[in-house]
Amino acid sequence: MNMQVANSGATSLEQSDGPHRVAPPPTGLSRLTALIFAIACGLSVANIYFAHPLLDAIAHDFAIAPASVGIVVTVTQIGYGLGLFFIVPLGDLFDRRKLIAGQAILSAVALVAVGIAPNAAMLLASLAVVGLLAVVVQVLVAFAADLAVASERGRAVGTVTSGVILGILLARFASGVADFAGWRWVYLVSAMLTLVMAMVLYLILPRHEAERPRTSYPRLLASVLLLFAQEPLLRVRAVLAMLIFANFNVLWAPLVLPLSVAPFSLSHTEIGLFGLAGVAGALGARWTGGLVDRGCGQLVTGLSLLLMMAAWLPIAFMGMSLWLLVAGIVMLDLAIQAVHVTNQSLIFARRPDARSRLVGGYMIFYSVGSALGSIASTMAYGAMGWNGVCVLGAGIGLLALLFWALTLRVGR
Repeated sequence: MNMQVANSGATSLEQSDGPHRVAPPPTGLSRLTALIFAIACGLSVANIYFAHPLLDAIAHDFAIAPASVGIVVTVTQIGYGLGLFFIVPLGDLFDRRKLIAGQAILSAVALVAVGIAPNAAMLLASLAVVGLLAVVVQVLVAFAADLAVASERGRAVGTVTSGVILGILLARFASGVADFAGWRWVYLVSAMLTLVMAMVLYLILPRHEAERPRTSYPRLLASVLLLFAQEPLLRVRAVLAMLIFANFNVLWAPLVLPLSVAPFSLSHTEIGLFGLAGVAGALGARWTGGLVDRGCGQLVTGLSLLLMMAAWLPIAFMGMSLWLLVAGIVMLDLAIQAVHVTNQSLIFARRPDARSRLVGGYMIFYSVGSALGSIASTMAYGAMGWNGVCVLGAGIGLLALLFWALTLRVGR
């Protein structure tokens, strides 16, 4: 394997033997293909977030204390983080059509294991595997970025990423199944849908493939670390990903706990409906990508981080009216999605030959932030109640805004 330095300063993998196979230039991502990618992403990411609105039911079944129940979400995110590093980079090495379909099939098996788990140990282990395999989402996003023409890449990434937000919302809404059949059926139904998704993807995924390096797996993983060492923009945007998704989980991980008891006493179905408020985030994703294509990435980032911090004010006063909670959710989800789409669009433009490795490395920080946000928020709720959660969320928002302001020169 020869290591060559690209114009951006990052290290590139090259084939060590045999002639190069030149990939045809991208011809664009059709609306139908983008829709299929978005649906697949939504179904996959929902598997990570089903646990959030079901935390109280799972805690009751396995006798997990409220202050510790965040571990259910955390182990899933740990598995997701491992998958980002060990699985997603394979998209730059192997046939992504087979890689994606294979991950989906194994995900269905893991979801069945969650649904029939007899004890907490098997539950946590199975959820970790669900997280490990759910990184198929990032392989799909990188695939979409490869297929899109340069002038429409931000919009394409935004469209496909909107499926991720809709998947999160689906997870909140579908958790209402727990009110009728129990939380286990949420995972069993998802297993069936995921298996169907695997078959559809294998049949319809484009066979367009970029040039593949011939290298060893250890060297492929090492190249992810080299990208971080040599790409300042990747480092900055990865830290922002960690902070925004920590903020996201500070809200959603413990939200079921105050809403399921007095004075609200809402059912899982009713709590799941709050996820629909976040549809604004999904709708804003494609619009955000278009702004990035026009060179407004830094402006979008700054305004979105301000909105994310401000969202905690109405959320803090949800006791006065649940409509304030709805307003805060719309603000928070829209802001986080806007920053996320901007981050991915900017880093994809830097290294067209390494998009799977770029998104895998970037999303590791997303996973770390999600895990830290989940466990920190449930601990804050156990110690200080909902006010403690809101102070934590606003504090993370302020930290993200300050970090962005101090790193403005990166990527200009």
